[in-house]
Amino acid sequence: MKCLLCENYSLTQHICKSCQEQFLQPSLYKRTLPNGIEVFSFYRYEEIKPLLFTKHTDLGYHIYTLLAKLSFREFAQEFKWSGYVVSIAIDDNTKDGYAHTAILNKALACTSIKPLFHKLHAQNPISYSGKSRAFRQANPRNFNVNDFREKEVIVVDDIITTGSTLREATDRLTKENKEVLFCLTLCDVSKK
Repeated sequence: MKCLLCENYSLTQHICKSCQEQFLQPSLYKRTLPNGIEVFSFYRYEEIKPLLFTKHTDLGYHIYTLLAKLSFREFAQEFKWSGYVVSIAIDDNTKDGYAHTAILNKALACTSIKPLFHKLHAQNPISYSGKSRAFRQANPRNFNVNDFREKEVIVVDDIITTGSTLREATDRLTKENKEVLFCLTLCDVSKK
């Protein structure tokens, strides 16, 4: 198959090793939500925008798996905690054959992080894609938390735009007596 970035042939992956090393090396970006929770992202949105557009296609599964390996898995291998914490993904519902946030969450599995699945789902299925902050605030996601015993949590999502989804999710978890340590997202839309 051809590499999606350089169009050279790659026998095993949709993006060749050379392009992974040149264009897909993650950095850590930080933003703080209004409720004080920190959000760490691995890429700027503009850096991987064309790859994100594969999300709702068959190719998206492979692209998200590769990006998760390069960022979330690498982060997990460096993360140290006494005991372990759990990670939960926002809306890890299967669409188009896979759940993109579940792929990111699964990549965090290590001795210090235990991914849990189907724990945090929006009751309002409205899409926020391309919508304003005012629209997002007028249409809350109304998250439901499926019970789990662990207290310390890392929240996972693919993109942070205004931060309203993560703020609402972390506020809901706090009401359930969970301690959100921080959030991890694949990319951040902010221009900072």
